[in-house]
Amino acid sequence: MIVTICSDYEYNGVPPVNDEVHDSPQLRTIADLPVQMKAAILREGSPEYSVELIAVPQPRSGEALIRVAACGVCHSDLHVARGQIAFPRPAVLGHELSGTIVALGPNTEELELGTRVVAGFIMPCTKCENCLRGRDDICSEFFAQNRVNGALFDGESRIALNDGTRLNMYSAAGFAEYAVAPISALAAVADGLDLAQAAVLGCAGMTGYGAVSRAAGDVQGRTAAVIAVGGVGLSIVQMLAAMGASQVIAVDIDDNKLALAREIGATDAVNGMGIDVPARIRELTGGRGVDFAFEALGSAQTLGQAVRSVGEGGRTVAVGLAGSEAEVSVPITTFVRRGHSMVGSFGARTRVDLPAVVSLAAAGGFALDTLVTDTFGLDEINDAYRALGAGEIRGRAIVVFEEQSS
Repeated sequence: MIVTICSDYEYNGVPPVNDEVHDSPQLRTIADLPVQMKAAILREGSPEYSVELIAVPQPRSGEALIRVAACGVCHSDLHVARGQIAFPRPAVLGHELSGTIVALGPNTEELELGTRVVAGFIMPCTKCENCLRGRDDICSEFFAQNRVNGALFDGESRIALNDGTRLNMYSAAGFAEYAVAPISALAAVADGLDLAQAAVLGCAGMTGYGAVSRAAGDVQGRTAAVIAVGGVGLSIVQMLAAMGASQVIAVDIDDNKLALAREIGATDAVNGMGIDVPARIRELTGGRGVDFAFEALGSAQTLGQAVRSVGEGGRTVAVGLAGSEAEVSVPITTFVRRGHSMVGSFGARTRVDLPAVVSLAAAGGFALDTLVTDTFGLDEINDAYRALGAGEIRGRAIVVFEEQSS
């Protein structure tokens, strides 16, 4: 049953519960939404999450309320929880989510209630100078409002503790049963895709696609190395294989991850423990080095290895996030004489690239069931991040919400 609600409602920084919004002329919602939901909250002074009940949020203009099917367990959230990436608390993290649209705010006529969607972790404002030239990946309003202030584009959060304390939102704050996202961040999920597994398309998939198709460019018939094959690195491996790279060398210190990389498209696997990684990559490429080297961990050591692994005219693509003080050294003369280049790649251009990633997955070019190796419930979120921090997640883990696990 679908209900269109009529009359205005006040929003003063604390999200209203359902019985307070039954008067908005422009809010469309599916009936029987709950008043409260479970959310994993990151409070001050601890990397551990506390699962608590808070009010179900309401979308505003240009926004959708999503009943969350699953949310990916990503290293970026781990960095935030550990204080390695600054973000205001208390907060709800979770930036890689999928689910079903159950309410729509004004100015969302192009979307339908009940649509299965994935939310991109970069939520473009569509209005800043960068968005207007198609560079959703560097939307200035997203970084200023969301990544710095934990808000959506009006400077306010949509979620709060029960005492009225604001909860900051990391992207759409997907570690909750319901989440609000701008419609600019959403792409419809094909019926043939598992909705819970599709969550990883919003970060791992989109980031891999952006790194290969945008930052690297044409990889058809070219050679590449991917250093660190966690969830994002494995996505890059898949994208390289799907886009026709002739040789894909996976590098990690975990043989299980390297075996998985081979399953999804790597032609070679290198365990980098205790060896000269650039020398081994050059050996595998007949002494030339690779055309493209992707670094997906975010450490000075591995990014340095990537820089030294490319051949003449080669390009290094830096994908992994690191602490704000981390730096890497570059051999200047070699860099100049051999025409090397290095580019940073953060996600992709959500409005264009996220639908392309979904289409690729629907066509079988991105194997969700292989990439998603571990599942947890919301009450197990601390176990999930302990496993991620210990290197025990072979591919990508997701937190699954029981109502929409398929």
